[in-house]
Amino acid sequence: MRNKEKWYKPSVTSGWNKRDPAHLRRYRAKHAHKGDNLAAGRALQALANVTTDKTTKKLARADAQYFFDEHKKEK
Repeated sequence: MRNKEKWYKPSVTSGWNKRDPAHLRRYRAKHAHKGDNLAAGRALQALANVTTDKTTKKLARADAQYFFDEHKKEK
């Protein structure tokens, strides 16, 4: 077993949890980033890029895409 070192340190802690329903995960992420869809999407994409958990990767990517789509609608 390899020694796992936690090297990714996000600048904002959102309370995002893979066990929560989508609407709650997205609410927490958007609220933590002060309503900025692009920032929330980037943070979740970063999470998806660094995680080794398949479920977290899948859900974080889906939520990130949701925020990117919402950002496009704003324009």
